Amino acid sequence: MIKISQLKLPVGHTEEELRQRIRKKLKLKPGQEFSYRILRRSIDGRKKPEIAYVYTVGVTVPNEKAVCRKAAHPSISRVHEESYSCPKPGEIPLQDPPVVIGAGPAGLFCAYLLTLCGFAPIVLERGAAMEERTRIVRSFWEGGALDPGTNVQFGEGGAGTFSDGKLNSAVRDPMFRNAFVLDTFVKFGAPGQIRYDAKPHIGTDILSDVIVSMRRYLEERGCRFFFRTCVTDLLLENGAISGVVCGDGRQFRSRAVVLAPGHSARDTFRRLKELQITMEAKPFAVGFRVEHPQEMIDRALYGKQHKGLLPAAAYKLTSNFPNGRGVYSFCMCPGGYVVNASSEPGGLAVNGMSNSARNGKNANSAIIVSAGPNDFPGEDPLAGMRFQEDLERRAFALAAGKIPQQLYGDYCRGQASLSYGAFSTETKGAAALTNLRGLLSPEMEASFQAGMAHFSRILPEFDREDAILSGIESRTSSPLRILRGETLESSVRGLYPCGEGAGYAGGILSAAMDGLRAAEAVIRKYKPDY
Repeated sequence: MIKISQLKLPVGHTEEELRQRIRKKLKLKPGQEFSYRILRRSIDGRKKPEIAYVYTVGVTVPNEKAVCRKAAHPSISRVHEESYSCPKPGEIPLQDPPVVIGAGPAGLFCAYLLTLCGFAPIVLERGAAMEERTRIVRSFWEGGALDPGTNVQFGEGGAGTFSDGKLNSAVRDPMFRNAFVLDTFVKFGAPGQIRYDAKPHIGTDILSDVIVSMRRYLEERGCRFFFRTCVTDLLLENGAISGVVCGDGRQFRSRAVVLAPGHSARDTFRRLKELQITMEAKPFAVGFRVEHPQEMIDRALYGKQHKGLLPAAAYKLTSNFPNGRGVYSFCMCPGGYVVNASSEPGGLAVNGMSNSARNGKNANSAIIVSAGPNDFPGEDPLAGMRFQEDLERRAFALAAGKIPQQLYGDYCRGQASLSYGAFSTETKGAAALTNLRGLLSPEMEASFQAGMAHFSRILPEFDREDAILSGIESRTSSPLRILRGETLESSVRGLYPCGEGAGYAGGILSAAMDGLRAAEAVIRKYKPDY
């Protein structure tokens, strides 16, 4: 295959124009046949008002070597296509199916690979299946009671289901797990462009259907799912796992248990500490969801000339300050909504989500401040978790369980907001205006404000007085890490912690990839014998 990079075409170009650009770049004769596949597509807005799509493509053509030699250019090269391959099974007989705890992206992709390799795992998920989960979450947003077992954090698909379905990852990927995950999502109904878009996303509305299709495929091949089934204890023998115990008393025996609990499974983390499974607190970040009109973000990044021709604009912002705090945007949702993402009575956490069309009126992103050992000192691995819990209890109290909000100008002045400014909030779940000052420490508040001012030099008006803040964004990542060794086992043999909750991922894609790693570790060691 011949790879061509840096192919620039104007907004609104046709597929034929892209083909002609490829033909010209490779100096192909008229009528000379070729096929191509888009490997990457991004938007270059550095020279506004001139906005361009930038492509990297893979071209298949007869006599590649001669074509490449004739068209010699630094942007043209011959490459050998590689892909993900399943590991070879081990030699140790496994007499009971592997157990996977959690049906988020890590657990689902772990179960998927185990199933492809003939292991027919058991998946235990504390929350409901997607069809029921969607109804329960919608009811909560419309004023119904919180279900601690099934909510934005818990249930089939994990916390990422009610977000934007973003599939970005900075994880190094020499094994091509990234492409395997994206191809799998497409196989089960995701749009094909996630394979090549620089900032791929599926959207909450489509992702839920994709997950259901994936589950049904697994069930047809012997994988068993048990929803509303919370693992409450582990069965240990001589330092090794032998099974799990569920809240309803059922036991599932296995010498291979994959623990993919998600970042909000606080009861699980407490039990792991009681069992003396080695964990450590780790840094994470907290802050506020910040809303702006999407039209403002589009204008800043695209200019005025391309309205309706480009997707809703997204940004990524970061800054660091002398006090050691980092401030950055996280989980940016173009055309999205701020959502009540609570999972515990008396506590409140927010997140952001977008549907596939990203056609909501507002853009929102978490603007978060790094938190670490100085904020939750001590050796206790649960110290960061308790820091989160305290923030969420105080956020809940500010507006009696509604999403507490404040305009940025009022936040800077330390006064409660009484009304919205030039635009209104877009939320899933009721919201109420109040005063968010005092949720974060004074140093973190100062860093947050410094970050907002810095970002306004990159995106004009980012720190506008009527930008809407929602608190508290506290579930950005797991507050702890369950330590594992080279075989991916924890301090208990046969227990494989993985994904975001275990402290080894930071989003849907990286969690799915880590789930694959856990499955690979099981496959390399065992062969099914049941």
